[in-house]
Amino acid sequence: MESVAEELTPATWKDGKRYAWLLGLLVPTLPFIAYGLVEATGLGVFWFFGPVLVFAIFPALDVLVGLDARNPPDSVIKWLEQDRYYRWCTYAYIPVQYAGLVFACWLWSSGDLSVIDSIGLALTMAMVSGIAINTAHELGHKRASMERWLSKVALAQSGYGHFFIEHNRGHHVRVATPEDPASSRLGESFWEFLPRTVAGSLKSSWELEVVRLDRLGARHVSFKNDIINAWLMTVALFAVLTAVFGWVVLPYLLLQAVLGFSLLEVVNYLEHYGLLRQRREDGRYERTRPEHSWNSNNVASNVLLYHLQRHSDHHANPMRRYQALRHVDEAPQLPTGYAGMIVLAAFPPVWRRVMDRRLLEHYDGDIARANINPRTRTKVLTRYGAEARS
Repeated sequence: MESVAEELTPATWKDGKRYAWLLGLLVPTLPFIAYGLVEATGLGVFWFFGPVLVFAIFPALDVLVGLDARNPPDSVIKWLEQDRYYRWCTYAYIPVQYAGLVFACWLWSSGDLSVIDSIGLALTMAMVSGIAINTAHELGHKRASMERWLSKVALAQSGYGHFFIEHNRGHHVRVATPEDPASSRLGESFWEFLPRTVAGSLKSSWELEVVRLDRLGARHVSFKNDIINAWLMTVALFAVLTAVFGWVVLPYLLLQAVLGFSLLEVVNYLEHYGLLRQRREDGRYERTRPEHSWNSNNVASNVLLYHLQRHSDHHANPMRRYQALRHVDEAPQLPTGYAGMIVLAAFPPVWRRVMDRRLLEHYDGDIARANINPRTRTKVLTRYGAEARS
């Protein structure tokens, strides 16, 4: 027993992913990588390298590298969270992110790129801004004011500053309920979910901020409004880049922003698909538990996304830093990592074929326990209810 206890001390336990987290910095370097590949080969198709990396290479790596369900022992959690190396892995994303954005604007304004090449670069930049929202997600949950400020900076490129409000004070309260705009429903395709979550999250964030400002006795439209000051960061950023590089960059800045926050929303779509917290006798929802989030232990996507795929532990411990998040046996498991699931979500028939069965199994055949799309509720109950009884 003594040898086991010794193995679990901070002095002897080693984080096998410690240096793998640096791979997260691969994403903000994508415009530089794309440029290098184009220069080396003369092939303009490499301006599209960002989507290829996220939607093709990383799904393949998830399969090849496989799973890792190991958890850090409880005895090292406090020490692990205090190791500042892991914080700097996320902090470093932001300067590289903005260096890449300036570089992309220079390329767009140079006149050397065709329209197709420029669109390809915009798609590559969308991967940077979309995954930057995940970096903002990690930073925005922390108590330190500097980290929360850095979260807003990371969000400025995608113009999704209100995510900082809605995710922390809205989604984490209402997750896996019909009231949550960021929780997708059984029978709801991603393309149906996207406009609902974008509009609903915007509305919810404003309502939450109004409540906070009323409590402070502050005006709703003022610099104290965290949504307004976050959006102003985007306006200022785009205005400066347009002033320096010309109007030619503005359409591509807008394109990468829209595609970037859409990348975030497709991740929201797969994280809680069809999962539902039940109501208690007093009418309130039960406490959020591990079974209310889909999880994945695929290593490649996890190091790319700072352990976002260990989503159940994140909802149970939202202040816990990414390196200390743990696998939870009770959580339903996705068939592959987020990168591959994003591809499936783009094709609703394939998504339903893969995920609806898993959801049905999660609820032991009782599909009525799921969060069902009201528009298709009768159809879903008829289809899966009959299958569950057969």
